[in-house]
Amino acid sequence: MELAFIPSPSRGVLYLGPIPLRGYAFCIIIGVFVAVWLGNKRWIARGGRPGTVADIAVWAVPFGLVGGRLYHVITDYQLYFSEGRDWVDAFKVWEGGLGIWGAIAFGAVGAWIGARRRGVPMPAYADAVAPGIALAQAIGRWGNWFNQELYGKATDLPWAVEITSTSDGRVPGTYHPTFLYESLWCIGVALLVIWADRRFKLGHGRAFALYVAAYCAGRFWIEYMRVDDAHHILGLRLNNWTALLVFLLAVVYIVVSARKRPGREAVVEPGAEPADGKTGADGKTGADGKTGADGEAGADGEAGTGGDTRADGEAGAGDAEDGGDTDAAADARDGEGVKDGEAVKNGADSAKKG
Repeated sequence: MELAFIPSPSRGVLYLGPIPLRGYAFCIIIGVFVAVWLGNKRWIARGGRPGTVADIAVWAVPFGLVGGRLYHVITDYQLYFSEGRDWVDAFKVWEGGLGIWGAIAFGAVGAWIGARRRGVPMPAYADAVAPGIALAQAIGRWGNWFNQELYGKATDLPWAVEITSTSDGRVPGTYHPTFLYESLWCIGVALLVIWADRRFKLGHGRAFALYVAAYCAGRFWIEYMRVDDAHHILGLRLNNWTALLVFLLAVVYIVVSARKRPGREAVVEPGAEPADGKTGADGKTGADGKTGADGEAGADGEAGTGGDTRADGEAGAGDAEDGGDTDAAADARDGEGVKDGEAVKNGADSAKKG
């Protein structure tokens, strides 16, 4: 009886004339677009301007690709610089091999450069794009399926992936689809960050730190299942130690940041409207021009509680009477009252003389 399994594609590249269309590259590109799309929606919801996420991504994505490749080449240098290997293969990104740790680290450097150029706080930007990055990873992992790589131990489970390639020491058979496990885990991480951000109003980089911690927790056990060659330290794969260290750093950041900078940023981009469009307790307004309790008017010149508006846009809270009379009318009444009082006094003096 033939067991059920996930078949691997017979090849990971199609040719459109002389142009190669590689499944691995398509997964990376689609993931980037999803990350930018979702990040843009979240950035606008936070009060940022449309297009800012894409502008900063122009810096972050190339840096991330370079960093991811560097991490892979450095930690698996034997694949490119050992005897019988061609070092030129280190530049063939389309054949697979991007380390997420290097991609995030270098991508953060690129994002920091782009954020500084736009005058945007880096932690706020990181919070906005965090779920999108997790989804990008979920999509990108399917590139490993096209390349028949990053699978786990042999298994006969119905969802096992069938490996048919014999290159680079592969042994045909059915194995744990660790690429699928990580893809599903990353989707769960994205949903977790979105929920937690809405529930707890995470700010100052804490949503991004939650993404990092949650991803590392899953990566630890998924990495433990893999059977591809890797460096080991004290019985654990190098990526296991990396996941553990980064997890601890992310948790520490969440705790310390929550104590030192609670709440969320009110303004995430210079010149952009606050996300809620509401005024503070002092009654000063944002772009909507509404006023608060102290009666100061916004850009539309509307008055606050009290009455007429002065030339400088501030309302006199009690300058006018209930009837809405002007200062001139009030002065006229005061003048008439003075005249009446003088007349009464003159009459009293005349009566005394008589």
